[in-house]
Amino acid sequence: MDPTRLLFQEPSLYTVKAIFILDNDGRRLLAKYYDDTFPSTKEQKTFERSVFNKTHKTDSEIAFLEGLTIVYKSSIDLFFYVVGSSQENELMLMTVLTCLFDSLNHMLRKNVEKRSLLDNLDGAFLVVDEIVDGGVILESDPQQVIQKVNFRVDDSPLSEQSVAQVLQSAKEQIKWSLLK
Repeated sequence: MDPTRLLFQEPSLYTVKAIFILDNDGRRLLAKYYDDTFPSTKEQKTFERSVFNKTHKTDSEIAFLEGLTIVYKSSIDLFFYVVGSSQENELMLMTVLTCLFDSLNHMLRKNVEKRSLLDNLDGAFLVVDEIVDGGVILESDPQQVIQKVNFRVDDSPLSEQSVAQVLQSAKEQIKWSLLK
């Protein structure tokens, strides 16, 4: 590679190469890849395993592996990773990671652990899709992400509501969706 190319790299909106969440054994729970750096599932899982092996026993928040910048965070029995190119700004990647974690923390009612994540995996994918699309960062505010994916953590669960409350809630949601 031409050394001057590294010095004068064009800025790009495509900052995120991958987002994935692993359990405390290094197994994939959620993964989204945004380019063809790792085209097959086998290559992705091999990469995830090597990232996990390098990071699961350290207290650092950043790692460099295979020419990529990786920011990560652990919580109870989960490891959250955001991957970018080696020239990518670590603070941008950390902003994505923080937004992801805080959004899931809000969505899972501060119970960010494997069982809760698996029970709400569809919502977790929606959160990831609201934060990053095709490698482009769309949102970095967890409150906006939660609002966009329409999770209302202040509401009581449907099982604890009367039929009248459920109908009233449905009417309100329909009314607001029509007014938007």
